[in-house]
Formats: sequence, structure tokens, C-alpha cells
Amino acid sequence: MNRNRFEIDMCSGALMPKLISFAVPLLLSSILQLLFNAVDIIVVGNFTGSEALAAVGSTTALINLYINLFTGISLGANVLAARKYAAGAYDEMSDAVHTAILFALISGCGMILAGIFASRPSLILMGTPANVIDQSVLYMRIYFLGMPFFMLYNYGAAILRAVGDTRRPLIFLTAAGIINALLNVFLVVAFRLGVAGVAIATVFSQCISCILVLRCLINSDGPYKLEVRKLRIHRASLLQIFQVGLPAGIQAGVINFSNALLQSSVNSFGSIAMAGYTAANNLLGFMYMSVNSITQAAMSFTSQNLGARKLNRIDRVVIDCLILETVVPLTMGGLGYMFGPRLLSIYTNEPDVIAAGMEIVSITFLPYLLCGYMDMFPGVLRGLGHAFVPMILSIIGTVGVRLFWIFVYFPSHRSLFELFLSYPISWIATIILQVICFYFVRKSVRKKYI
Repeated sequence: MNRNRFEIDMCSGALMPKLISFAVPLLLSSILQLLFNAVDIIVVGNFTGSEALAAVGSTTALINLYINLFTGISLGANVLAARKYAAGAYDEMSDAVHTAILFALISGCGMILAGIFASRPSLILMGTPANVIDQSVLYMRIYFLGMPFFMLYNYGAAILRAVGDTRRPLIFLTAAGIINALLNVFLVVAFRLGVAGVAIATVFSQCISCILVLRCLINSDGPYKLEVRKLRIHRASLLQIFQVGLPAGIQAGVINFSNALLQSSVNSFGSIAMAGYTAANNLLGFMYMSVNSITQAAMSFTSQNLGARKLNRIDRVVIDCLILETVVPLTMGGLGYMFGPRLLSIYTNEPDVIAAGMEIVSITFLPYLLCGYMDMFPGVLRGLGHAFVPMILSIIGTVGVRLFWIFVYFPSHRSLFELFLSYPISWIATIILQVICFYFVRKSVRKKYI
């Protein structure tokens, strides 16, 4: 079939330019999505105070813990749609699209209930201080009202990525991001709604991006066209989506559980450290989005080339993505470390909060290329249809090391620097395990298809 101007031919031609063309809009889209939370943090930090800043920040790990299982499953939709598209199995791709969108709607509605009823008990378990917990609960409950919009956007964007279209989701998020920023200032500064105002702004902006991506799918004339009358769960498609997506979602959820435990350790230092962590963690989010955009490219290109049975091209995808995973985080990490205090001052003007944030920045930014390597190999393995073993290895290498660090090492070495030293150490352990896994999976796949 004829490709439209937004799609990328992943199965022929020079790879590096196409990987960059795929990854850059995805990176910008991810950054805009992260900016929804960053603008919340900046506005409350500058106009409401450090307690409100700590309240919003204390929810980050918990929100990620809840949503990453379902957003991880969207990776399964991406892999399945990409493979069927490259293989020319358009009816099966259509089944995958309609199954994924309906599942996104159902799971988003279910997450509203989780946000309403589980927010306070979860925040109490995390040791959230009494002076911020009420604001944290309010922020989470309003935020989760937007989960159906959030899920539909992410699954719709995953389908577009499967055919190489990362530019239109960027356009949609740009529009939503501008609306989010304007509403934040309007609701917090003019109406003094505090954390409720920034949460309302985020929900409204997510609604806008959701409407735009669904409209794009409905108006498409390709095999990923969305038709409301065709919405139903196709059992075969759902099982294939779960085969890749469920392990990815569990992996993300368990890793975020370890981050929630780490958040609890940060909470033990008080609201100043929590505010510093909030700002530094948001900067780390930008770093992660940069490496994850390359991982998403690796996964989509691998999946399409597997569908087209171009296995030698997959090896080239891995090499080119490793180059990108080295250059991008080294550049961003170096600049982030050099300008750390200035970047942190965007979120707050309190010196103690900035000092706490710099403790975290100093140990995480420069070695961040390790996180890129750790993230990329499981992405390639998912593209090859293998997700369960990489999930187990990531849990052992990342969560296992961090749990040991939090409960054994940290109690006798209490500082934010020592606590976040667990990041690079867990990255190294996970890389070793994932590279070994990739070696054997690559060997098995080549034996099967050649």
C-alpha cells in the first residue's frame, strides 16, 4: 500500500537518518508529556511554596507505579501492529488496533477507581509527611480522573509509531502542552487553586491530546483506521499484545515500586529533601525520555524488520541505536551536570532545596548513558517477540540491587548522594544480564528464520 507523508519506511534505505527522524519527534513528544508534570511543579513551586511542591512530587513514583502496567501493555500493541503492517497482514493489524483502543478505554476507567480509593492508603504506606499528604491526595484524585484520556492517547500514539508516524503525536502534544501551561498559570495564579489547579489543567490538556489522536486514527485511510462500530476485544490480538506488553508493563511497574520505596527513603529526610528530589527527578525524567525515544525506535524498527524477515538489518539497528544511546545521554548529562543549579532554580528559589537536588544530579547525570544501554536491549528483545525473560532480568538487576541498597546499605550511609548511588550500580548489573539474554535470543531467532 502507499505510505502517507508521515510514515517512515523502516525496512529499506539508510538506517541512521530514519532512526533519528523517528526518535526526534518521539523525544519531543515525550518531553512535552513530561512538561505537563514539570509545569505543575514549576508553578506550584514558585507561586504556592515548597510544601505544595513536595505534595506534587511525592505522587510521582506512585502515579507511575499505577499507570506503567497499562502503558507498558501499549508497547505490545506497538510491536504487534508494526509486525503485521510490515508483513502486509492488514486485517490482523485492524483487529489489533480496535482491540488496543477498547482495552485502553476500559483500563483508563478502571484506574479512576484506583486513584480515588487507593491514593491516601498508598501515600500513607510511603511515609508521606502529615503536612503535605492532604494536598498529595487531592492532586492524585483529580489527576486520575484524566486516566481514560491519558490511556487512549498513549495507545493511539503507539499505533501511529508502529507505522513510523511520530510527527503527528508531537503536533497533538504541542497543542495540549500550550493549553496546559496557560491553564496552570490561570488556575493557580489567578484563582489560587494550588495543587488542584495544576491537576485540573493536566486533565484538560490530556483530554485535548486524546481527542486529536483519535481523530487522526478515525480519519486515516490505512489499515490502522479506527471505526467505532469495529471496537471489540479480539482474543487472538489481545493475547499477542499481552505476550509482549504485559511483561513490559509488569517490569515498569515493579521498577517503579522500587522507586516508590526510594521515594519513601527520601521522605525520611523531610519536605526540603522531598522538594529537591521532586525537581531533580523531573530533570532525570527529561534524561530518561531522551534514551527511551531511542529505545522506542529500536523496538519499532526491530519489529517491522522481523515482520519483513530482514534479520541482518536488525543487527544494524542495534549498532546504530547503541551509538545514539552513547552520544545523546553523554551530551545531555554533561550539560545537565554543568548547569544543574541553574536548572534546579527553575523549579524553586530556595537554596536548601537546590542543594538537595544537586546531591542527586551529581551521581546520576554523567553516567546516564548506562541507563540508555539498560533500556535499549529489552526494547530490541520486545521487538523480536521476547519480553518475559528480559522482564525477569530487569527485575533482578534493577529492583534487586535497589532493594539491597535501600534496606542494607543506605541505613548506615544516610545521604541523598549515597541513596542515589544505587542508580548507576543497578544499571550496570542489568546491562550485563540483558546483553547475555540478547546474545541467545538473537541466535535463536536467526536459526528460526534463516
